[in-house]
Amino acid sequence: MQVPILKQGAYLIASIQSALEDDDLVRLCDALSTQVGKSRARGVIVDVTALDVMDSFSTRTLVELATIIRLRGAEMVIVGIQPEVAVAVVRLGLKLEGVSTALDLEEGIAYLDGKARSSGKEKNDRG
Repeated sequence: MQVPILKQGAYLIASIQSALEDDDLVRLCDALSTQVGKSRARGVIVDVTALDVMDSFSTRTLVELATIIRLRGAEMVIVGIQPEVAVAVVRLGLKLEGVSTALDLEEGIAYLDGKARSSGKEKNDRG
């Protein structure tokens, strides 16, 4: 299943609508890392609101994707992790280290806006 990637201003939004096979997750990573460069996106939001489960592969892949996105010069935030998914991830001992999360799309955009403002301030402080 292909995940739609939308451009909203300086951000890309990938909304995962159903559980993805491992190959689908790998394709999503490739597509997002490519689109960051093509669209010159400053941030990526991965919306997992529709997911009712996250296994070890999907969790590890999202952590790797966040690292790839940072290496491409953008920030990534995962939004919409359901309470039962959060509990399961913790109980399974899975880690989302280095991955920013937000409650929903609105908070994800606010988070990226804040990162962009602080990044701009840092550049102004140095220059």
